[in-house]
Parts: sequence; structure tokens; C-alpha cells
Amino acid sequence: MEAVETARELVHQRYPEARAAWLGGSIARGTATSTSDLDITVLLAGPPAPLRESLRHAGWPVELFVHTEQSLAHYSEKDRLRRQPSMMRLVGETIALIDTDGSGARLQESCRAQILAGPPPLSPHDLAMLRYKVTDLLDDLIGADSNDVRTAVASVLWQEAATLLLTGADHWTGTGKGLLRELQSYDATHGTDYATTLPAAVRSAVNGDPAAMIAVVDAVLTPYGGRLFAGFHLSGD
Repeated sequence: MEAVETARELVHQRYPEARAAWLGGSIARGTATSTSDLDITVLLAGPPAPLRESLRHAGWPVELFVHTEQSLAHYSEKDRLRRQPSMMRLVGETIALIDTDGSGARLQESCRAQILAGPPPLSPHDLAMLRYKVTDLLDDLIGADSNDVRTAVASVLWQEAATLLLTGADHWTGTGKGLLRELQSYDATHGTDYATTLPAAVRSAVNGDPAAMIAVVDAVLTPYGGRLFAGFHLSGD
């Protein structure tokens, strides 16, 4: 409640004309840590929106995302096409701070519906590109001659493999810890354990044993035809 009241106070101070505002991120999910910030999205009727600002307020680090309805729609569509619903989650999966005209509840529900609808399916081109990237990284891991190289490759490979797994199944993806959360969501739906086995495979590879990483990545590739090198073709502009 302290975080919610602090966020609401900040919005009133900086944007008294706000139509709506939402508090999202780890605070809204109930997963905050000692370094968590306040992710606040503010809806204005016009300028100075859209803008983004990082600041500190009452001892809290704050990320402010200030939008109009038009800019919210614009960035939500960009996120939908890249299959990472950051903007939609910043509104849809939140605690309402202010709602002066009903737009807060309406947009929150709209973003939730977009999240539930999922991302667009992979095109054959995008699928082939992901398979090729994962295969190339896997070959680099197999041929690595030091733990430093294995560390560098494995830290990228798990993310590309997770992206193939998720987007190939019409599931949202993400970056960093957001990618891990999407894997956990996928596991809960499909009865798998990729959110555990992929990070564990990275740790094993870093310590000199790439076998687990090779096995789990091959398992991700198998439904899509396995590794792809010979026959891959990419036309230029």
C-alpha cells in the first residue's frame, strides 16, 4: 500500500490533469525485490505525452511512461508485432491509481484482451531464421574450446532457444527476467520445465559441460524440423 500511495501522490504532483494512471511491474505482480522500481503509466489528453522518464521519488526509483490513447495504441501494436507485450502489460496487468473518466478501466480491459489474444504467428521466414540462429549458436557451443567461450555462447543461446520455443507456439516472449517469466507461463500451460532446465543448462555449460544445453536445445528444435544449416537461404534487399 505504501508503494501504491507513493505512486498516486507522484502522479497527482506531476500530472494533475491525468485522465488515468496505473502502477504495474513487480509491485502489481507481488514479486517486488529490494531493487524494484515503480512502473507508472500515465494517460494524458495530449502533450507533453508521449514521453518516458526515470527519476527518484520518496526513496523509490520510478519509471514513468506518459502516453495519450493514440501513443498507447501505437506502442502496443509495435510490441504485438515484436511479440513482447511490454506496453500492454504496463496497462493491463496493473493497479489502477487514477481514473477520472472511465478510460482507465476501459484501456486496462482492452490491454488484457490483447494479451490473451497472443502474438501473431511466426512466418515461415521468421521460423527459418530462428532455427538457423539457434543451430549456429549450438554449433559454436559444441566447438567451444574454453569455458569463457562456452559462457559467452550459452548466455545468448538459451535466450534464442526460448524465443523459438515461445513464439513457435504463438506465446509471448520477452527479455532478461521477463523472458524467464514467459517460460514459466509456458511451462504452466504445457506441463514442461523449460524455465528450470534452460538456466540449469547454462550453468552446466559455463562449468565445462555443454551436454545438457545441447539436449534441451535439440528438444526445442525438434518440433520444427531440428537443426537448420544446409539449405538455409536469405535474400537481400
